[in-house]
Amino acid sequence: QVQLVESGGGLVQAGGSLRLSCEASGKLFSINVMGWYRQPPGKQRELVATVTTSGVTNYGPSVKGRFTISRDNGKNTVYLQMVSLKVEDSAVYYCWSWQSGHYWGQGTQVTVSS
Repeated sequence: QVQLVESGGGLVQAGGSLRLSCEASGKLFSINVMGWYRQPPGKQRELVATVTTSGVTNYGPSVKGRFTISRDNGKNTVYLQMVSLKVEDSAVYYCWSWQSGHYWGQGTQVTVSS
């Protein structure tokens, strides 16, 4: 089993920045993928960004150029730096990991006010 614990969500004004963190623990394999998804109110969960252990990244189209994903393999932690936040970025952000199965964190709320 893998446990994912997010931190760093909160309330920010449009144009501001936030950084999310997610620490993984449990039975971790050396090769995995970690990332972030988000679910706005009343909408489906969508990809934000993912990163492999070798540092290959993938971003959802709505966040490219504004969000940066990174990871510290030694700390089993993935980060999401969000800048130029928009009201439409408001959502519950979920940490995600893949290693022989999908694992999810409990989610952290990000609210961007106008």
